[in-house]
Amino acid sequence: MNEKSNRLGRGLAALIGDVAPIDGPRVVESTGLKKLPVDFIIPNRRNPRHDFDPDQLQELASSIREKGVMQPLLVRPSREDPNLFELIAGERRWRAAQIANLHEVPVIIREVDDREALELAIIENVQRADLNAVDEALGYGELMDEFNYTQNDLAQVIGKSRSHVANTLRLLKLPEDVRKLLAEGQLTAGHARTLITASDPSSLARRIVKDGLSVRAAEALSQKRDMQAPRPAPTPKDADTLALERQLSDALGLKVALSRSGGAEGEAGKLEIRYTTLEQLDDVCRRLTH
Repeated sequence: MNEKSNRLGRGLAALIGDVAPIDGPRVVESTGLKKLPVDFIIPNRRNPRHDFDPDQLQELASSIREKGVMQPLLVRPSREDPNLFELIAGERRWRAAQIANLHEVPVIIREVDDREALELAIIENVQRADLNAVDEALGYGELMDEFNYTQNDLAQVIGKSRSHVANTLRLLKLPEDVRKLLAEGQLTAGHARTLITASDPSSLARRIVKDGLSVRAAEALSQKRDMQAPRPAPTPKDADTLALERQLSDALGLKVALSRSGGAEGEAGKLEIRYTTLEQLDDVCRRLTH
Protein backbone atom coordinates (compact mmCIF):
# COMPACT_ATOMS: atom_id res chain seq x y z
CA MET A 1 0.00 0.00 0.00
CA ASN A 2 3.01 2.35 -0.40
CA GLU A 3 1.32 3.71 -3.52
CA LYS A 4 -1.60 4.91 -1.38
CA SER A 5 0.76 6.54 1.11
CA ASN A 6 2.67 8.41 -1.62
CA ARG A 7 -0.50 9.36 -3.46
CA LEU A 8 -2.57 10.61 -0.55
CA GLY A 9 -0.17 11.42 2.25
CA ARG A 10 0.74 14.92 1.11
CA GLY A 11 -1.99 16.65 3.05
CA LEU A 12 -4.94 18.86 2.28
CA ALA A 13 -3.06 21.22 0.00
CA ALA A 14 -2.49 18.38 -2.48
CA LEU A 15 -6.22 17.66 -2.57
CA ILE A 16 -7.17 21.11 -3.82
CA GLY A 17 -4.32 21.71 -6.23
CA ASP A 18 -2.06 24.08 -4.24
CA VAL A 19 0.86 21.74 -4.92
CA ALA A 20 1.57 19.20 -7.63
CA PRO A 21 -1.48 17.10 -8.53
CA ILE A 22 -1.99 13.83 -6.71
CA ASP A 23 -0.18 11.00 -8.44
CA GLY A 24 -1.74 7.65 -9.27
CA PRO A 25 -2.96 5.79 -12.33
CA ARG A 26 -6.67 6.29 -11.55
CA VAL A 27 -6.53 10.02 -10.70
CA VAL A 28 -6.43 12.45 -13.61
CA GLU A 29 -4.84 15.86 -13.31
CA SER A 30 -7.04 18.54 -11.80
CA THR A 31 -8.98 20.49 -14.39
CA GLY A 32 -8.23 23.67 -12.44
CA LEU A 33 -10.35 26.00 -10.39
CA LYS A 34 -13.86 26.38 -11.79
CA LYS A 35 -17.22 27.69 -10.62
CA LEU A 36 -20.35 25.57 -10.57
CA PRO A 37 -23.95 26.42 -9.69
CA VAL A 38 -24.76 25.01 -6.26
CA ASP A 39 -27.77 23.26 -7.80
CA PHE A 40 -25.44 21.24 -10.02
CA ILE A 41 -23.71 19.68 -6.98
CA ILE A 42 -25.08 16.70 -5.06
CA PRO A 43 -23.97 15.40 -1.64
CA ASN A 44 -21.35 12.70 -1.27
CA ARG A 45 -23.25 9.50 -0.58
CA ARG A 46 -20.16 8.12 1.18
CA ASN A 47 -19.28 11.17 3.23
CA PRO A 48 -17.87 9.89 6.54
CA ARG A 49 -19.21 12.99 8.25
CA HIS A 50 -22.88 12.60 9.17
CA ASP A 51 -23.55 15.49 11.58
CA PHE A 52 -23.58 19.17 10.62
CA ASP A 53 -24.11 21.56 13.51
CA PRO A 54 -26.79 24.12 12.49
CA ASP A 55 -25.22 26.94 14.52
CA GLN A 56 -21.81 26.37 12.95
CA LEU A 57 -23.38 26.30 9.50
CA GLN A 58 -25.04 29.67 10.20
CA GLU A 59 -21.70 31.11 11.34
CA LEU A 60 -19.99 29.83 8.20
CA ALA A 61 -22.83 31.18 6.05
CA SER A 62 -22.34 34.63 7.59
CA SER A 63 -18.65 34.50 6.76
CA ILE A 64 -19.41 33.38 3.21
CA ARG A 65 -21.80 36.29 2.71
CA GLU A 66 -18.98 38.66 3.64
CA LYS A 67 -15.98 37.05 1.96
CA GLY A 68 -17.29 34.26 -0.26
CA VAL A 69 -16.15 30.62 -0.25
CA MET A 70 -12.42 30.85 0.46
CA GLN A 71 -11.67 27.14 0.01
CA PRO A 72 -12.82 25.39 -3.20
CA LEU A 73 -14.93 22.26 -2.99
CA LEU A 74 -13.58 18.97 -4.33
CA VAL A 75 -16.06 17.24 -6.66
CA ARG A 76 -16.24 14.44 -9.24
CA PRO A 77 -18.62 13.92 -12.19
CA SER A 78 -21.78 12.08 -11.16
CA ARG A 79 -22.30 8.63 -12.59
CA GLU A 80 -26.07 9.08 -12.56
CA ASP A 81 -26.33 12.40 -14.38
CA PRO A 82 -23.63 13.93 -16.65
CA ASN A 83 -24.86 17.41 -15.74
CA LEU A 84 -24.26 16.92 -11.99
CA PHE A 85 -21.18 16.68 -9.82
CA GLU A 86 -20.86 14.72 -6.59
CA LEU A 87 -19.06 16.21 -3.61
CA ILE A 88 -15.88 14.50 -2.46
CA ALA A 89 -14.97 17.05 0.19
CA GLY A 90 -16.49 20.34 1.29
CA GLU A 91 -20.11 19.49 2.06
CA ARG A 92 -20.15 21.87 5.03
CA ARG A 93 -19.09 24.75 2.77
CA TRP A 94 -21.67 23.70 0.15
CA ARG A 95 -24.48 23.65 2.73
CA ALA A 96 -23.43 27.02 4.14
CA ALA A 97 -23.23 28.51 0.64
CA GLN A 98 -26.86 27.54 0.08
CA ILE A 99 -27.85 29.17 3.37
CA ALA A 100 -25.99 32.30 2.22
CA ASN A 101 -27.98 32.19 -1.07
CA LEU A 102 -24.89 31.87 -3.24
CA HIS A 103 -25.60 30.74 -6.79
CA GLU A 104 -22.08 29.50 -7.60
CA VAL A 105 -19.17 28.03 -5.65
CA PRO A 106 -15.52 27.44 -6.59
CA VAL A 107 -14.66 23.79 -7.23
CA ILE A 108 -11.81 21.49 -8.24
CA ILE A 109 -13.04 18.62 -10.44
CA ARG A 110 -11.34 15.26 -10.21
CA GLU A 111 -11.98 11.84 -11.73
CA VAL A 112 -11.72 9.32 -8.90
CA ASP A 113 -13.34 5.99 -8.08
CA ASP A 114 -15.38 5.18 -4.96
CA ARG A 115 -12.39 4.08 -2.94
CA GLU A 116 -10.37 7.19 -3.63
CA ALA A 117 -13.39 9.42 -3.05
CA LEU A 118 -13.80 7.92 0.41
CA GLU A 119 -10.06 8.22 1.10
CA LEU A 120 -10.06 11.89 0.14
CA ALA A 121 -13.17 12.65 2.16
CA ILE A 122 -11.67 11.04 5.27
CA ILE A 123 -8.32 12.77 4.81
CA GLU A 124 -9.87 16.21 4.42
CA ASN A 125 -12.12 15.78 7.44
CA VAL A 126 -9.42 14.28 9.65
CA GLN A 127 -6.87 16.95 8.77
CA ARG A 128 -9.44 19.67 9.44
CA ALA A 129 -10.54 17.88 12.67
CA ASP A 130 -14.10 18.04 11.33
CA LEU A 131 -14.97 14.41 12.04
CA ASN A 132 -16.17 13.24 15.41
CA ALA A 133 -14.46 10.07 16.61
CA VAL A 134 -17.41 7.80 15.76
CA ASP A 135 -17.71 9.03 12.15
CA GLU A 136 -13.95 8.67 11.79
CA ALA A 137 -14.13 5.07 13.04
CA LEU A 138 -17.03 4.30 10.68
CA GLY A 139 -15.06 5.70 7.75
CA TYR A 140 -12.05 3.56 8.62
CA GLY A 141 -14.29 0.53 9.00
CA GLU A 142 -15.83 1.13 5.58
CA LEU A 143 -12.42 1.24 3.92
CA MET A 144 -11.42 -1.98 5.66
CA ASP A 145 -14.68 -3.83 4.97
CA GLU A 146 -15.23 -2.78 1.37
CA PHE A 147 -11.71 -2.23 0.07
CA ASN A 148 -9.65 -4.70 2.14
CA TYR A 149 -7.48 -2.13 3.89
CA THR A 150 -5.38 -3.19 6.85
CA GLN A 151 -4.79 -0.92 9.83
CA ASN A 152 -1.25 -0.26 8.57
CA ASP A 153 -2.63 0.75 5.15
CA LEU A 154 -5.01 3.22 6.78
CA ALA A 155 -2.28 4.69 8.97
CA GLN A 156 -0.16 5.39 5.89
CA VAL A 157 -3.03 6.86 3.88
CA ILE A 158 -4.31 9.27 6.53
CA GLY A 159 -0.94 10.14 8.04
CA LYS A 160 -1.78 8.87 11.52
CA SER A 161 -0.09 6.25 13.70
CA ARG A 162 -1.28 2.67 13.52
CA SER A 163 -2.14 2.82 17.22
CA HIS A 164 -4.41 5.84 16.52
CA VAL A 165 -6.23 3.83 13.84
CA ALA A 166 -6.54 0.80 16.14
CA ASN A 167 -7.85 2.85 19.07
CA THR A 168 -10.33 4.68 16.83
CA LEU A 169 -11.68 1.43 15.38
CA ARG A 170 -12.18 0.08 18.90
CA LEU A 171 -14.87 2.71 19.39
CA LEU A 172 -17.12 0.67 17.10
CA LYS A 173 -17.31 -1.94 19.87
CA LEU A 174 -19.13 0.52 22.14
CA PRO A 175 -22.92 0.23 22.52
CA GLU A 176 -25.00 2.41 20.22
CA ASP A 177 -26.16 4.72 23.05
CA VAL A 178 -22.57 5.39 24.07
CA ARG A 179 -21.50 6.05 20.49
CA LYS A 180 -24.34 8.57 20.19
CA LEU A 181 -23.13 10.48 23.24
CA LEU A 182 -19.62 10.49 21.82
CA ALA A 183 -20.79 11.70 18.40
CA GLU A 184 -22.78 14.49 20.07
CA GLY A 185 -19.71 15.65 21.96
CA GLN A 186 -21.11 14.82 25.39
CA LEU A 187 -18.23 12.37 25.83
CA THR A 188 -14.62 12.91 24.81
CA ALA A 189 -12.27 10.45 23.13
CA GLY A 190 -10.54 10.07 26.50
CA HIS A 191 -13.82 9.05 28.10
CA ALA A 192 -14.42 6.60 25.24
CA ARG A 193 -11.11 4.83 25.85
CA THR A 194 -12.18 4.27 29.45
CA LEU A 195 -15.61 3.01 28.39
CA ILE A 196 -14.20 0.45 25.95
CA THR A 197 -12.76 -1.58 28.83
CA ALA A 198 -15.58 -0.90 31.31
CA SER A 199 -17.81 -3.79 32.39
CA ASP A 200 -20.97 -1.68 31.89
CA PRO A 201 -20.10 1.14 29.46
CA SER A 202 -23.67 2.42 29.06
CA SER A 203 -24.30 3.09 32.74
CA LEU A 204 -20.83 4.54 33.21
CA ALA A 205 -21.35 6.85 30.22
CA ARG A 206 -24.62 8.14 31.68
CA ARG A 207 -22.86 8.76 35.00
CA ILE A 208 -20.05 10.67 33.26
CA VAL A 209 -22.52 12.93 31.46
CA LYS A 210 -24.78 13.43 34.50
CA ASP A 211 -21.96 14.30 36.92
CA GLY A 212 -19.61 15.91 34.42
CA LEU A 213 -16.81 13.52 35.35
CA SER A 214 -13.31 14.10 34.08
CA VAL A 215 -11.48 11.31 32.27
CA ARG A 216 -9.43 10.57 35.37
CA ALA A 217 -12.52 10.41 37.56
CA ALA A 218 -14.22 8.13 35.02
CA GLU A 219 -11.20 5.81 35.03
CA ALA A 220 -11.23 5.65 38.82
CA LEU A 221 -14.97 4.92 38.90
CA SER A 222 -14.60 2.21 36.25
CA GLN A 223 -11.82 0.51 38.19
CA LYS A 224 -13.81 0.70 41.40
CA ARG A 225 -16.85 -0.91 39.74
CA ASP A 226 -14.75 -3.65 38.22
CA MET A 227 -13.18 -4.46 41.61
CA GLN A 228 -16.60 -4.64 43.25
CA ALA A 229 -18.18 -6.78 40.54
CA PRO A 230 -18.52 -10.46 41.48
CA ARG A 231 -16.03 -12.65 39.69
CA PRO A 232 -16.32 -16.38 39.02
CA ALA A 233 -13.74 -18.58 40.62
CA PRO A 234 -10.83 -19.17 38.21
CA THR A 235 -10.66 -22.56 36.58
CA PRO A 236 -7.41 -24.41 37.37
CA LYS A 237 -5.15 -24.54 34.34
CA ASP A 238 -4.05 -27.90 33.04
CA ALA A 239 -0.52 -28.72 31.89
CA ASP A 240 -1.37 -28.22 28.20
CA THR A 241 -2.73 -24.71 28.83
CA LEU A 242 0.33 -23.73 30.84
CA ALA A 243 2.62 -25.08 28.12
CA LEU A 244 0.74 -23.13 25.45
CA GLU A 245 1.03 -19.95 27.53
CA ARG A 246 4.79 -20.40 27.73
CA GLN A 247 5.01 -21.08 23.99
CA LEU A 248 3.06 -17.94 23.09
CA SER A 249 4.98 -15.82 25.60
CA ASP A 250 8.29 -16.97 24.11
CA ALA A 251 7.07 -16.23 20.57
CA LEU A 252 5.82 -12.73 21.38
CA GLY A 253 8.28 -11.75 24.06
CA LEU A 254 5.33 -10.67 26.22
CA LYS A 255 3.37 -12.20 29.07
CA VAL A 256 0.41 -14.25 27.77
CA ALA A 257 -2.48 -15.65 29.80
CA LEU A 258 -5.16 -18.11 28.65
CA SER A 259 -8.41 -18.61 30.54
CA ARG A 260 -11.92 -19.94 30.07
CA SER A 261 -14.96 -18.09 31.33
CA GLY A 262 -16.19 -21.18 33.15
CA GLY A 263 -15.36 -24.76 33.88
CA ALA A 264 -17.60 -26.43 31.31
CA GLU A 265 -15.93 -27.85 28.24
CA GLY A 266 -16.34 -25.71 25.13
CA GLU A 267 -17.20 -22.45 26.91
CA ALA A 268 -15.77 -19.20 25.58
CA GLY A 269 -12.32 -18.22 26.76
CA LYS A 270 -9.93 -15.30 26.73
CA LEU A 271 -6.42 -14.75 25.39
CA GLU A 272 -4.68 -11.92 27.24
CA ILE A 273 -1.45 -10.36 25.96
CA ARG A 274 0.09 -7.83 28.31
CA TYR A 275 2.27 -5.00 27.06
CA THR A 276 3.94 -2.05 28.76
CA THR A 277 4.74 0.26 25.82
CA LEU A 278 2.96 1.33 22.64
CA GLU A 279 5.90 -0.03 20.65
CA GLN A 280 5.17 -3.50 22.03
CA LEU A 281 1.51 -3.09 21.08
CA ASP A 282 2.43 -1.99 17.57
CA ASP A 283 4.68 -5.05 17.21
CA VAL A 284 1.84 -7.39 18.19
CA CYS A 285 -0.56 -5.66 15.81
CA ARG A 286 1.89 -5.93 12.94
CA ARG A 287 2.22 -9.65 13.55
CA LEU A 288 -1.55 -10.11 13.65
CA THR A 289 -2.28 -8.09 10.49
CA HIS A 290 0.34 -9.70 8.24
